[in-house]
Amino acid sequence: MRVVIFANGNLPDPAAARALLRDNDTLIGADGGTNHLLKMGLMPHLVIGDLDSLDEDAFFDLSAAEAQIDQYPEDKDETDLELALAAAYELRPDSILIVGGLGGRLDQSLASLSLLAGMQGGMDLRLDDGVEEAFFCRSQAQIRGRSGDTVSLIPWAGPVSGIQTGGLRWPLIRETLYPDRTRGISNEMTGEQATVEIGSGLLLVIHRRK
Repeated sequence: MRVVIFANGNLPDPAAARALLRDNDTLIGADGGTNHLLKMGLMPHLVIGDLDSLDEDAFFDLSAAEAQIDQYPEDKDETDLELALAAAYELRPDSILIVGGLGGRLDQSLASLSLLAGMQGGMDLRLDDGVEEAFFCRSQAQIRGRSGDTVSLIPWAGPVSGIQTGGLRWPLIRETLYPDRTRGISNEMTGEQATVEIGSGLLLVIHRRK
């Protein structure tokens, strides 16, 4: 089972974001992210947050549909996305996809990435807006796309060693990337799939579709 959380960030291509969804996804709207879902004609299974970014008409539609709404006070320690992630984890899904967690505000984007970095390994957890996806590689990862797609590898909170890649124009073979260097930026896929393996550390993978 997969949970898809819609956050309140920008969606550069709503049609591409809609194409990410499957019929059996469990949908969660993190406050204003619910607006994205409703514009796509979709009703979330759960809406969570302080609801300060939710359109008035959206709130009416949700109430009419008797959607589950978990409202929190505005003065809280967690972002709406953090609350949504906690609710998603309680469902014990196989994977979690966060749509709309990138773009808009830099602080919110960095906070979204930090949340992913702090999550326990073993689950496929990604940010994706249909154009660009971001996730962390803790051991090995696969990237599916097209030849010419851009892939950037960014060491998070320290060096990442033992990096080996496949399916990229400029391969890395048992190499180390450092957070104060830009060597892993703007590589390119040579086919429909690329692979990344690391020996130690935490590696942020950003895949931008062509």
